Amino acid sequence: MLVLLILHLVAALVAPLLVRWWGPRACYPLALAPAAAFGWALARTPAVGHGGAVVETYPWIGQLGLDIALRLTTLSWLMTLLVGGVGALVLVYSARYFDAGSPGMAQFAAVLVAFAGAMLVLVFADDLLLLYVGWELTTIFSYLLIGHSTERRSSRWAAAQALTVTTLGGLAMLVGFILLGEHAGSYRWSEIVTHPLPGGGYLVTAVLLILAGALSKSAVLPFSSWLPVAMAAPTPVSAYLHAAAMVKAGVYLVGLLAPVLATVGPWRPVVQVAGVATMLVAGWAALRQHDLKLLLAYGTVSQLGLLVAVTGAGTPDAALAGVAMLLAHALFKASLFLVVGVIDHGAGTRDLRELSGLRRWSRPLFGVAVLAAASMAGVPPLVGFVAKEAVFAAFTDDPVVLAGFVAGTVLTVAYSARFLWGAFADRPGVEPVPPAPIAASMLLPPAALAVVGLAAGPAAGVLDGLLSPYAELLGGLDAHLTLWPGPTAALGLSVLALAGGVLLFALRGPLAPALARLRSPVGGNQGYEWVVGRFDRFAIGVTGATQRGSLPQYLGVILVTLVLLPGGAMLAAAPWRARLPLWDNPLQPVVVVVIAVAALLAVGARRRLTAMLLVGVTGYGTAMLFILHGAPDLALTQFLVETATIAVFVLVLRRLPERFSARPLRRSRWTRRAIGVAMGVVAGGLALVAAGARRAPDISTVFPALAVSEGYGRNVVNVTLVDIRAWDTMGEVSVLVVAATGVASLIFERSRTGPRPRRPESAGTLGSDRPVWLRGGPTLYEEQRSIVLEVVIRLIFHTVVLFSLFLLFSGHNAPGGGFAGGLVAGLALVVRYLAGGRYELTDAAPVGAGLILGAGLALAVGTGTVALLAGGSVLESAKLDVSLPLVGDVHLVTSLFFDIGVYLIVIGLLLDILRSLGAEVDRHIEATGTPGGGLAVDKGGRQ
Repeated sequence: MLVLLILHLVAALVAPLLVRWWGPRACYPLALAPAAAFGWALARTPAVGHGGAVVETYPWIGQLGLDIALRLTTLSWLMTLLVGGVGALVLVYSARYFDAGSPGMAQFAAVLVAFAGAMLVLVFADDLLLLYVGWELTTIFSYLLIGHSTERRSSRWAAAQALTVTTLGGLAMLVGFILLGEHAGSYRWSEIVTHPLPGGGYLVTAVLLILAGALSKSAVLPFSSWLPVAMAAPTPVSAYLHAAAMVKAGVYLVGLLAPVLATVGPWRPVVQVAGVATMLVAGWAALRQHDLKLLLAYGTVSQLGLLVAVTGAGTPDAALAGVAMLLAHALFKASLFLVVGVIDHGAGTRDLRELSGLRRWSRPLFGVAVLAAASMAGVPPLVGFVAKEAVFAAFTDDPVVLAGFVAGTVLTVAYSARFLWGAFADRPGVEPVPPAPIAASMLLPPAALAVVGLAAGPAAGVLDGLLSPYAELLGGLDAHLTLWPGPTAALGLSVLALAGGVLLFALRGPLAPALARLRSPVGGNQGYEWVVGRFDRFAIGVTGATQRGSLPQYLGVILVTLVLLPGGAMLAAAPWRARLPLWDNPLQPVVVVVIAVAALLAVGARRRLTAMLLVGVTGYGTAMLFILHGAPDLALTQFLVETATIAVFVLVLRRLPERFSARPLRRSRWTRRAIGVAMGVVAGGLALVAAGARRAPDISTVFPALAVSEGYGRNVVNVTLVDIRAWDTMGEVSVLVVAATGVASLIFERSRTGPRPRRPESAGTLGSDRPVWLRGGPTLYEEQRSIVLEVVIRLIFHTVVLFSLFLLFSGHNAPGGGFAGGLVAGLALVVRYLAGGRYELTDAAPVGAGLILGAGLALAVGTGTVALLAGGSVLESAKLDVSLPLVGDVHLVTSLFFDIGVYLIVIGLLLDILRSLGAEVDRHIEATGTPGGGLAVDKGGRQ
């Protein structure tokens, strides 16, 4: 199973490349991925045919007890067949549905394959949390597929609506999963079903939250509005997501949980009331539609209501009928959607008022549509008839629900007839559709689905043997799937439903006014828009009341909250009870006094530069405390970070006024001082509480030995960063890359990887009577230059870079490492820029910052991947001892390559900041003529 998931991932990654080579025809090889899932499931039929299961388990997050637990049973086997088989046919269909050069084709192909893989994660998952991962992946991919036509507002709106509704339901479901998992003591569904669950309000809450997620995914009332709107997606998307895959996820979840949770108080009332109501309301709405695709969409919503009500009933006979209807619906509805795609592709419209003569245009297509529509209506000998009979037979003891199903089936027959009549009938006064050839790859997929639906009816006995193991989880079966049940009550109800549906369709003319008037005063889409509009207004009101544009106000709210909440908890903890030494070294209080005085002076400073330097003193003082505590590695990093921060502050302060404004007003200063003092007291108290609350052994007693045995290094800090806690570092460097990208996107008006700035022609002659130490120096105004600084920088730059490399390579056993080395190299670029300006920076680093950042992140991630491929854990280190000529024995640890990635990322970050806050701001100054910067050459070429 894991191999199938990896296959889909690889196919999704290579899809854009294949589309670039072959265009839409790339869908043919991509169809092999879901086809492989179909073939694999078919080969596992004997393994699950008698109630067995195929199980695979892989370690994932050991500390949380979370594994990649995959399990194939009868229900998931059926879903795998549908996801794989229909997915492969839809991709084959898409190869001719889309024209060569269709915009977004590469993304469509990749996302559709990825969606198929996400559905497999969902149906394979035995762990509820892993199921949720697949659930949300399908939500994201469906959002991208529904919004495929990004240039159309309707597509964007439909995608956003589907994402909003299903995501909110999914979040509720996640909370329900957590409640259920904690209540049962396990998140493995195969373990939960083996033990009875204790009842009570806790379990009821979990059930209601899970049902909210299932109903929202399957578009059951009150969450139905998103699915008809989602018909803005391309027809292949509708055929796959909204007939065979995504909307079936909710039905699958209901069917999966029903054997255990169907007896919980609110389960049956919720699924049956919501299901029957959805079937009737959506079926009636389908009769009013003129767009063939919308007709099928409302029909889908109606059938989903039926499926949820049947699969959630919690009886063996209903369970068997539910999975039979699940199969039948996927076959006939996917086929009908693909038929509509052929009609739209060939006739240029889906409006049944504009279609005429299509029966003569393509008789094979008409035959396919008749088979699929007849199965939807429940006409024998198709599989839809078998499933409908099973549904009626399963609910003979529940006349209220059965009456709802019969009424809904009457509507189903009526809109099935309306579909055939609207798509293929001759209409007087409407020009017949001109004949056009239909590609075989567009006709074969719907034909294959319709033929399987025809063949599955007579093979009802075989289906019964394959699907019964799922139903037997709920008890012994009283009924079985059969094509001819004999003269039973269910058969009589089927005849009644067929006759009622035909009569309703025949009276469509006289009933037209009633169809127009009998509707909800507020449609589902209008209700969604109303709710979203109210939320928008509420958000605007809250934003207007709280976001006043005042940074001191924002900071004040945050600090007051911290004082009140953690401060109140601190009072209860009584931190003064903790007895801690005030200092370990007599120099520590001296440094603390310096830090405190600098902080007080920074608060009272009126000049921005003065305040910034005083804040820097507090940072350097903190580094001194690290030294006094015997942590040279932390001290080195703190010194470098503080220096780099000061450089960044200097770049920013160039564009700010020299002095702070006269505000705050005198009357508010005392309030601010009180908040500051209170926050300081709370921060100090929390530090005491944290220090006095330790109960576990100090981790520092374990890490030194662990650093040597597992990380092969004596510098505990660096080994922790690149080995013991490498996952944390991976997340941090990823944040650095995102931060660099964000800074650049806020500052740059053009691509940061654009052409290098060209030095003015006359700049090469400036200062020709004296040596040019830095090539960028002559481009600065004379008053901005410092020959001494240029000479010093020219002499020490390469030494500093070499020192950064020394820190990088020695950091595993001595103070240093990739982060410290990257900061040193970045500071070398800083001084080059400060001495020679933006042209000098370009000469010093003639490469894009984005390239360095990307290379660093790729190297760091690649190191973890190589360790995994080598059979170890992700980011696991290995020791290599080699002997090199003229060098001698070399001790190499593979985590060094991870550290090199960190080194490159830090350099790239500082380079990006220099080019955005430095060089790009310089360019703005030059362009606007703002004082404080500019070229040394005026329009006349003079200095």
